[in-house]
Amino acid sequence: MDADVPGTVLKRERARDAVLELIESRGPGDAIPSERALCSLLGVSRPTVRAAVDELVAAGLLVREHGRGMFVAPAKITQELVAGDRSLTVPQAAGAWSSRLLEFTTLQAGARVGRKLRMSPAAEIVYVARLRLVDGAPMAIEHLHIRAGLVPGLSAQELESGDLYEHLRATHGVHVHEAVQAIEPTVVTRAEAKLLDVPELSPALLFERLTSDTSGCPVEYVHSLYRGDRYRIVSRLALGPAAEVAPDLEGHHPGIPPGDFAHGDAITSSTRGDIQAGA
Repeated sequence: MDADVPGTVLKRERARDAVLELIESRGPGDAIPSERALCSLLGVSRPTVRAAVDELVAAGLLVREHGRGMFVAPAKITQELVAGDRSLTVPQAAGAWSSRLLEFTTLQAGARVGRKLRMSPAAEIVYVARLRLVDGAPMAIEHLHIRAGLVPGLSAQELESGDLYEHLRATHGVHVHEAVQAIEPTVVTRAEAKLLDVPELSPALLFERLTSDTSGCPVEYVHSLYRGDRYRIVSRLALGPAAEVAPDLEGHHPGIPPGDFAHGDAITSSTRGDIQAGA
């Protein structure tokens, strides 16, 4: 299709909007008309329809199944950011979250993680890899690095069930207070794709987070990979003064599934281009 032909972009945009309306009027897993039927319905050419459909497939709103047709994709998990005076308050994301432990070991921090946690490269950390699921479907892979000295006796059960930060508080006396987090786009490797049940090189969101306690001492460094086709971030910006509202401590930060930080101390968070050592 020649993008220089007058009206081409507008036709494609209108076709996309029409297909999007069909998607929004249906539920996850419902079929939508074939490309041939859409051409007839919308009065546009096959290349125009195909371009619009390709865009919606890439955006994770439509799923093509060879020999069967096109279907509405599963609903995305939406995480909202709400701007406050000094922090971002984050309402809880949808879905029932659970964890599956992939790795759990104690090892030396190494140079990079040591810089993040402000500790010697030879000092010990607890390394945890876990798969996060929403309603039973894989959503993210998390890599946690926690100061070993803060969590003696940390168990696999604490990492697979309940609220990790509540376990840290109640069992280990660690009170998390602040999280500095960066978010950037990336793609998944072959190994990550297998765990997340998506094609290799699928789009993803990379979260990097440094969590500190009430004294400002780094507790945990985490990097997480979230499925780009199922997870999205929505920002609500405060553009003027409003009545004071009590902070919602039942929510969680993007990349921190529901429960984490809940029932803990007051939290502030800022999103930066990258996380600097000792932040």
